[in-house]
Amino acid sequence: MALLPGRGKAVLCSALAAGVLALAPVGAYAFQLGGGSSSGVAQPAAPIQVQQPVINSSTFQGSETTDKATDGVLDLTLADAIARGLKHNLGLILTSQSTLSSRGSQLEQLQSLLPTVTGKITESVQQTDLQALGLRGEGFPAIIGPYGYTDLRASLKWSLLDLSSLQNYLASKHNFAASKLSAADARDMVVLTVGNAYLLCIADKSRIDSVQAQVDTSKVSLDQAVSNHQAGTAPLLDELRARVDYQTQEQTLISTKNTYEKDKIALARAIGLPLEQKFELTDQEPYAALDPVDADAAVKQALGARQDLAAAQEQQTAAEQARHAATYERLPVISFSGDYGAIGVNVGNSRSTFDATGSLDIPIFEEAKLRGDAQSAQSQLNQAKAKLSDKQGQIGADVRDSLLDMESAAKQVEVARSNVELAKEALSEAQQRYKAGVSDNLAVSQALQAMAQADDQYVSSLYQHNVAKLSLARALGVADQKYQVYLGGK
Repeated sequence: MALLPGRGKAVLCSALAAGVLALAPVGAYAFQLGGGSSSGVAQPAAPIQVQQPVINSSTFQGSETTDKATDGVLDLTLADAIARGLKHNLGLILTSQSTLSSRGSQLEQLQSLLPTVTGKITESVQQTDLQALGLRGEGFPAIIGPYGYTDLRASLKWSLLDLSSLQNYLASKHNFAASKLSAADARDMVVLTVGNAYLLCIADKSRIDSVQAQVDTSKVSLDQAVSNHQAGTAPLLDELRARVDYQTQEQTLISTKNTYEKDKIALARAIGLPLEQKFELTDQEPYAALDPVDADAAVKQALGARQDLAAAQEQQTAAEQARHAATYERLPVISFSGDYGAIGVNVGNSRSTFDATGSLDIPIFEEAKLRGDAQSAQSQLNQAKAKLSDKQGQIGADVRDSLLDMESAAKQVEVARSNVELAKEALSEAQQRYKAGVSDNLAVSQALQAMAQADDQYVSSLYQHNVAKLSLARALGVADQKYQVYLGGK
């Protein structure tokens, strides 16, 4: 070292200092603003996973409640209830948010195909102890620094040719399309859920009216039995039997009212009404037989209109693109990276520098990963195909089941209506015979029970028929637009 001239020693010291700069600083601090490195190659995006909806039917029973309860009683039509459901129902909200997430995934995949530009500002000051690194000798300073630099730099990374990332992006586009279709299908589910809850409340209200009429009738029979017993023309047994009938009907009325209030709570939960809000149903869906529907034509119509089937088709296409992406991972990737900026002691004393790198990345020994990605993508593709096939069969079953239920309920309505008329006539006959003293009130008690059963069957058959029509509209994929048409029997 002693043989070196003074200038040579300074140069050597500077070179050694630069080499050990990051190894053992006595004191150093740095400030950075921005992100990204100044060099490197953009990495291909990870294999995309085919997105499956996670919304189940139970979520359509809930809602997001944002409105405040108002004073008085709210008149609620079926159309109002469905409109509220389409705004507040939890299932639809979650499905819509899933669509937003799918859109975000698509944008992430798109970025892997676009150039990435980052900016970086670095201000660095350092001081280094050379003796701590073993650099001792004549001419070596113990400590060098503080010294530093300012660096303003922009970096660019771009995958010029990456077929795997391109296929992943196409898969994300189809996933996004599937999410939008699922959100459209969720509207039909909201109509079915809210419509069913509303119709159930209507049926409950009809049962209350029916049971109340039976309570009034049984009270008349009880008063008559008490009067006959006090007059000595009827035994105590008649009075006891009439009293049991009357109290039984009162118990049924209490239970029916309780069921009605609980079903109203369920309806409020589905449409986002505050539970403390009082409301009354204003629509009373009458019986309206649906025009004859050809099952084969209806299934064909449903296969062309169901949004969930279209979503399943998009998911299968996304799985096919993801499978291609896994295959294309074996292909080379052409990338470019570079940076340009100014570096110096300070901004006023800086010089422009740049770096440009083109690369061709070829996978050589990644067989386990490549095969694993391919098998995972193939598994998702097989699942998507199976689900699509099942969805097609399920749609056909939904349509045919709804038609069978509708036909059966229509027949039950006619039979139940006839039974109600017959039960009324039988009850009137039994009451007249008892009043005339021809028989005891056992026949009246039996007629009251038959009347209660006939009324309940009639209300149930009306509810089942309307729900079957609503289910048919959902099975055909038109519930959101045409539920009122189908409930009207057209």
